[in-house]
Amino acid sequence: MQHKSLGGIAVAILSVLFVSDPARGASTSSAEVVAVRATQVPTTPDDAAWENAPVFAAALVQQDMVEPRLLQPSTDKVDLRALTDGKRIVFRLEWADSTKNDLPGLGKFSDACAVQLPVSTGPDVPAPQMGESQRPVEITYWRAFWQSTVDGRDDSINALFPNATVDHYPFEAASLETGSPAQQAMAKRYAPARALDNNMAGPRDRPVQDLIAEGPGTIAPAPKQLSDGRGVRTQTGWRVMLSRPVPAGLEPGQRTQVAVAVWEGAHQEGGSRKMRSPWVPLLLQK
Repeated sequence: MQHKSLGGIAVAILSVLFVSDPARGASTSSAEVVAVRATQVPTTPDDAAWENAPVFAAALVQQDMVEPRLLQPSTDKVDLRALTDGKRIVFRLEWADSTKNDLPGLGKFSDACAVQLPVSTGPDVPAPQMGESQRPVEITYWRAFWQSTVDGRDDSINALFPNATVDHYPFEAASLETGSPAQQAMAKRYAPARALDNNMAGPRDRPVQDLIAEGPGTIAPAPKQLSDGRGVRTQTGWRVMLSRPVPAGLEPGQRTQVAVAVWEGAHQEGGSRKMRSPWVPLLLQK
């Protein structure tokens, strides 16, 4: 974990020494993340507009500071790009992953990624490890499992386990008309997490979740869900777009910091077991 004052000095030095030129093109690696100004931000990770954004190669390290720790490295880096229209900032993360892990179930782990920004855009940032008490961070979190659900995959028991036999579900009784209020009420009763309005239980209309944290072990849903995103499978791994509002107080031409994280399902990564980056300077282009 960085000491907060030293971390701020390091970020300031990087910001002064490395000012990227967005005109260099996507094939050139940037020394900081530059959110290139765009008339309209893309809504898909394969939009041609991404070619206008320089690539920042974010090196990842395993989270081995708090339990449950990740002691064996997996994903080594993420190629990060950013675009903005002044109101929203959109990130694209791309990384190698030889296995696709997007199925729910006991003992299964989903591929996932996230971007993290400090709530305050001042020069003295909180610790990159989920922020600090009274110094929160905002996190936009994407899961491959959620993406497949949003894309229309049927996640019923029969769809996921074709050889399973279900004797009877009360909410599928012949006396209940499908889609009727009585049938929906019965279905909710037998889905206790949904009955308690657990926002992790679905059904989901987007594959991302907004979170807020003030240090390890404090992560919680944000008061409002304002982010969106989309992930697609590539020949070598994942390409994920995460769209969120520009941080409060961040003006064009100013800098803040951003950190990223990746979870590899085949490596049984979940929760605190992840690969993550330190803070990286983020420039909002005029």
